[in-house]
Formats: sequence, C-alpha cells, structure tokens
Amino acid sequence: MKFLPVLLALPLGAALSACATTGTDAPMPAEAPMASTKLMAADGSARGTATVTEAADGLHVLVKAQGLTPGMHAVHIHTTGMCTPPDFTSAGGHWNPTNRQHGSENPAGKHMGDMPNMMAGSDGMGELEYVVPGGMIATGSMPLLDSDGAAVVIHAQADDNKSDPAGNAGGRVACGVLKAG
Repeated sequence: MKFLPVLLALPLGAALSACATTGTDAPMPAEAPMASTKLMAADGSARGTATVTEAADGLHVLVKAQGLTPGMHAVHIHTTGMCTPPDFTSAGGHWNPTNRQHGSENPAGKHMGDMPNMMAGSDGMGELEYVVPGGMIATGSMPLLDSDGAAVVIHAQADDNKSDPAGNAGGRVACGVLKAG
C-alpha cells in the first residue's frame, strides 16, 4: 500500500502570520484625532472644505476653497461652532485660549486661530495649509472643540496681521462648523 503525503493549502499570508512573532504586544497606533467641515457662503452655496488633524507639533489645518473673489483672503479658526448667515458673526471671535492680541506681527499676539492669508486665483479657488502650534482637538487645557465648538471662517479681505481684534479682514464670506471625526 502506498501512502501519499497530504498537503494542506493555506494562503501564504496566513501561514506566515501563524509562524511570525513581532516580539511585542504593542497595540496598533490609534488614528489621529481630527475635525472637518464643509464651508458655505451666506446663500448656502458650497465654498470648500476644511480639515484639522492633531499631531505632535499641533493642529494641521488644510483649507480648500472655491467660489471666492480672486485675491487674498484671511482665514481664521473662530471660537464658536455656529455659522448663522448672512454675516456669520455667530462664530464669535478668533480662537484665543491664550488671551493674546491679534496677528503674527503684533508684539502681544497672536491668537491660536490666526492663520496666514490664502490667495484665491482667477478661478476663485485657493488652498491653505498651516500648523497651529500646540493645539489639540478635544483634550488638554485648551481644546479646539470645547463645549461650544469651533468654526473655520474665510473673510472678504486679507488680514493685516497686526490690528486687534481681527486684522481688518473685512466681512465673513464663508463659514463651516468643525465636527470631530
């Protein structure tokens, strides 16, 4: 009587993982905390998106805008998560948990919500990437998403980076309430 060897067919990955050890029982790193919003004009039309991702060096903000007038526009993180048209003043002032004055050129500044100006091209599109040093989404002593939330606002004009409280940036032309996740 002849005996034939029996081969078990296992997917290669399963076979290797059954034999492999990592040497640690460390859990997989959790995804970075983030918040995002859709930016809207006073008439409800889309004006782009904003995302905020927490990292070791602070909050990484990415704003992608559309439908703006060509030129420079101030972009700020505002202290209240509310965007009531037509003027979006419901978003409050700039996020300022450190109680400073406005602007990167102000010796008593700047607010944590102050960011560089964004250029909108002739097509009305603009993009801004910025890191808010030391910021955190929902933890720590100065969370962005505190009990009344936060919003991202695009202004009609450029920020002069020194005039308190808002940099003479003009009216608010787009707003979006940041939501965790």
